[in-house]
Amino acid sequence: MSKSLTQKKLRKILASLPDCYHFFPATGGYGRSGVPDFIVCIRGRFLALECKANGNTPTPLQEREMENICRSGGCAHVINESNVDSLPATLDIMLDDRSEKEAR
Repeated sequence: MSKSLTQKKLRKILASLPDCYHFFPATGGYGRSGVPDFIVCIRGRFLALECKANGNTPTPLQEREMENICRSGGCAHVINESNVDSLPATLDIMLDDRSEKEAR
């Protein structure tokens, strides 16, 4: 599956989730380089998703941006053809886990 097909599938999944705001930030000279492909706010949590395909991995700049997001309390993940379909279940687990930690 190509990156564009992974992005299309991810966009459809995100649009189907309740309480999920998301957008695809502009780059190419107008935005910040290295920012993940999707910026998401779901149930009050900040999430950044970088799409990759065919075994590709994030660039060092993308890795740094995702690390900065995580250090700031957000979550950042790489989405590819092998894990895009499990994203809704992964989000449920992630959000439940963070809620439990905050309750302590």
